Amino acid sequence: MCEKVCVPQSCQHTNTFGGMSGAGSHLLKTELGACGERILGSGSAYMQTNIGRYFSNPHYYFQVNDEYVKNKLKVILFPFLHRGHWMRTNEASGGEFSFKPPIYDINAPDLYIPLMAFGTYLVLAGFFLGINGKFSPEALGMQFSDGLLGWFLEVLLLEATLHSLGGGDVPILDVVAYGGYTFTPLSVVLLAKIVSSYCFYAVTLWGCFCTGVFLVKTIKRILIAEVTSYEKNSSKRNYLLLLVAMTQMPLLFWLGHIRV
Repeated sequence: MCEKVCVPQSCQHTNTFGGMSGAGSHLLKTELGACGERILGSGSAYMQTNIGRYFSNPHYYFQVNDEYVKNKLKVILFPFLHRGHWMRTNEASGGEFSFKPPIYDINAPDLYIPLMAFGTYLVLAGFFLGINGKFSPEALGMQFSDGLLGWFLEVLLLEATLHSLGGGDVPILDVVAYGGYTFTPLSVVLLAKIVSSYCFYAVTLWGCFCTGVFLVKTIKRILIAEVTSYEKNSSKRNYLLLLVAMTQMPLLFWLGHIRV
């Protein structure tokens, strides 16, 4: 004999409401998860795009050989004798256009020469301190700090100039490389200072002129071929380029003056 079990009406409503609540909670979690994945995906894509845009692969800047280094030093130290073009060479990679590495393009920036030039600058500064009886770890450390500060100020000047002229999307390591090329003529200046104090002033003026010409031609190339838009006002552009060239004089005289 079967007994009829009565289920209270309130319990039926509670179970129905609980089922609906569980389904709604699951749907909400699913939607929130999908939304979170979309946000994280777009954020990751944005970070990758901008990191690739402003911070290029460091390995790119060390793809050099002896031939490149020799020719690049000629361009830095004698830019007015450079008969070739100043544009960088493009190549297709993965359906996108990119620039060829330094080993294949004399106009590509690299970090090998700036770092080697900076090291040479410190060695020559230490030698100059030694022959004057003033060498000490503290004195060499002071030159190291001055060199890093000068490099930072050069990068800051170039970055501010490019931003003012509309070239704010240049990779930061490109600008660091261009700023570090200053230590190439600066090493020649210190070598002249070791040989003769009279040569120092003449070689420093020559180094300022060469560095100014090299940077002005490089900035012009960047504005013409490497950015999406740039300042069309020729007067403003010329004044800023002149400022970059003229700033090399106090910078090289300051860094070339070894405190003894």
